[in-house]
Amino acid sequence: MIQLYIGNKNYSSWSMRPWVLMRQAGIDFEEVMVRFDAFTPDSRFKQVVASINPVGKVPVLVHEGLVVWDTLAIAEYLAEQYPDKTLWPVGREARARARSVCAEMHSGFAALRSACPMNIEAHLPDVGALAMRDNAAVRADLQRIVGMWSGLLAEHGGPMLFGHFSVADATFAPVVMRLITYALPVPDEVAAYMSRVCALPGVRAWMDGALAEKDFIDFEEPYRLHP
Repeated sequence: MIQLYIGNKNYSSWSMRPWVLMRQAGIDFEEVMVRFDAFTPDSRFKQVVASINPVGKVPVLVHEGLVVWDTLAIAEYLAEQYPDKTLWPVGREARARARSVCAEMHSGFAALRSACPMNIEAHLPDVGALAMRDNAAVRADLQRIVGMWSGLLAEHGGPMLFGHFSVADATFAPVVMRLITYALPVPDEVAAYMSRVCALPGVRAWMDGALAEKDFIDFEEPYRLHP
């Protein structure tokens, strides 16, 4: 069986992507959660993860002795292993577009990720309002996300970005979490899409797991001293 090494569900946005992808697509896997105790070389997290992944980061997929890391690489591997799951859109143009927006998420939106780190358990609308007021790069990131999602939903007719659930929706699921936590302003069609994402069984299961952790990690909490 596939093993997927992940970090804390409340904080680990990169872990969320392949976990949700497999859970929503009905791909069986064993979850191996490695708690974020610290990211120093001598931390248990680094020691455990570095023993299987030279980068020392999660997520990591292990299958039949093969180790695959990085969310996009994992998604591509799963798409090859399970072609019947249609993890990417079927059409060539839509598939290329989906890969493009996933790669854009993978390498971009640094301002939003920095100012609004994933924290599913928290509710931080005041922090979100300050980020929108004071940080032009955050405003630009949000504008791009809203424009991207609105355009794709209009083009493909919903309910997901490319019609049916795909790697793209799993890739942007942590962004949905951020927009909710920090109450960033979005138009109605984007808010409706976010609600549909949260209602997906795979996403709901991740969120429930995050809320059940009750594990306050101070170095992951730039805005709170306690839960």
